[in-house]
Amino acid sequence: MSSIDDLGFIHRSHQTEGADTTLLVLHGTGGNEDDLIPLARSIAPNAHLLSPRGKVFENGATRFFRRLAMGVFDVEDLTARTHELADFVQTATQSYGIDSARVVALGYSNGANIAAGLLLLRPELLGGAVLLKAMKPLDPEYAPDLSDIPVFVAGGRTDQMIAPTATDELIDLLRECGAAVTVHWEPGGHEITQNDVAAASSWVADKIPGAAPVR
Repeated sequence: MSSIDDLGFIHRSHQTEGADTTLLVLHGTGGNEDDLIPLARSIAPNAHLLSPRGKVFENGATRFFRRLAMGVFDVEDLTARTHELADFVQTATQSYGIDSARVVALGYSNGANIAAGLLLLRPELLGGAVLLKAMKPLDPEYAPDLSDIPVFVAGGRTDQMIAPTATDELIDLLRECGAAVTVHWEPGGHEITQNDVAAASSWVADKIPGAAPVR
């Protein structure tokens, strides 16, 4: 598995023999296409992996979209970057022979926020999402129909980067759009905990057939 500067994003692609689900792996601020590969393997060991690197830089830190301040997003840039990422995923699934109907996002922090953007702006792209430490990225002009999409959201009750109320706003919006949202709260902050991983892995095994061993 090597980094590929192609299809519009530097990315990693790893195909798993016999897999029918692809995990779209989206790193947090300052991360890259390698950071969440071990996490993705822990959560969905039987899935293909597609892990792009964000194109935006903030003080040298890689991100998927610009922000104006902590917790204040450049919505115009976020919208454009979300569609750009969606187009990449469509092209990559064709290029790698991956089932485009079986793509599930796994995002952390900034990556989780753009994954939420995909759900709100390009819902036809995803069959599910695991959002770790996420907040509502935008208010869509039109509410998407997410009634067939399961979503797992993990938040921290003392998160200093994303207020729990901001995570609650995302959960409420997704539910208003019809998504079946499973919520996992930890007492800690912005870091991914072992309990987060265990809960997400169990959720994938239950909600995303074939992506993880049945427990």
